Amino acid sequence: MGTLQDNRLAWLALYLIPGLGNAVLKRLIETFGDPETIFRADTAELLRVNGMRKDIAGKITSRALDREAEGEIKKAERCSARILVYTDPFYPAFLREIHNPPMVLFIRGKEIPPDKTFIGVVGSRNPTYYGRNAAEKIAMGLARRDAGVVSGLARGIDAAAHKGCLMGEGFTVGVLGTGIDVVYPESNRALFRRIEERGAIVSEFPTGTPPEPRNFPIRNRIISGLSRGTVVVEATRNSGSLITASLALDQGRDVFAVPGSIDSFKSTGSHFLIKQGAKLIENADDILAEFGFAGRGAVGRSVPKNPDGTPRNMNEFERKIYEIIGDYPVHMDDIVRLGHMDVGKVAGILMKMELEGIVRQLPGRMFVR
Repeated sequence: MGTLQDNRLAWLALYLIPGLGNAVLKRLIETFGDPETIFRADTAELLRVNGMRKDIAGKITSRALDREAEGEIKKAERCSARILVYTDPFYPAFLREIHNPPMVLFIRGKEIPPDKTFIGVVGSRNPTYYGRNAAEKIAMGLARRDAGVVSGLARGIDAAAHKGCLMGEGFTVGVLGTGIDVVYPESNRALFRRIEERGAIVSEFPTGTPPEPRNFPIRNRIISGLSRGTVVVEATRNSGSLITASLALDQGRDVFAVPGSIDSFKSTGSHFLIKQGAKLIENADDILAEFGFAGRGAVGRSVPKNPDGTPRNMNEFERKIYEIIGDYPVHMDDIVRLGHMDVGKVAGILMKMELEGIVRQLPGRMFVR
């Protein structure tokens, strides 16, 4: 592998040329074989490659970005990042299949396991409790079935998906819309470190690249490209998550969506995807069944259920409260009012149900199943 490492300078000197996109660079590699051969080509030879511009060919023949490439290697090393190129045997095979794969990847953390099934999990940066909880549970279920989770390390659904995967002791990949040395958002710094220790963080952007809005739709194709399928947990119609879903379809990958309340604006995009043919899913098994996935064990703690789906052994008061509480948080005062029950009695029943894992208490005396 020494030859590949020695060749990093040539790869980066090409990759950093402004205006030379991944698709054209891929065609150059396919035509000439490797970066050093590309640099030895003359302008006429380069211009025979579809999409090549004369000004770009001039920068290649003059090796205009060599100094910048040397600096990029040093900056990557300072933040403990490795440089993975398109022809490297460790380059993810699924990502190599897409139309315009990143020809250079910066990676921190562990090597991405080549034989692991990865599922992308994306959604709103400002989700409801329901959405965040669904993302966490699905990701944990995927991890416990020995599948990995890919997301964008953003606030909201992304962060919940990464956390759920880590809680399930799985391998998660965070795909950045910044340089590999830039933590964004700052609130995810601790999560960034945990993923670096137990999974992988990747970026196609040079070090120091700030979180510019245009970068995030670009990085979304890597999330879907690394994944056999992409799950949209909670998204509006104009969400970037729908861009990821569209990219997944373009790449020939499966798209899944988690349904939400018909009254929730946050789920309008998810429902749109379902109407367009995305597979409606409720848990990790619904996803992995599409791939004939056996996996290795159960998805977390379960409560014994009756045939109608309600927990077993509930008395009439517990059942009444359970019916009032849904998948969206309900305040204790509303439970008292709707159930026509004494406050003390409700508080006692809720405590028992919480201990049994039937309901969960949230801040502000809110309860959810």
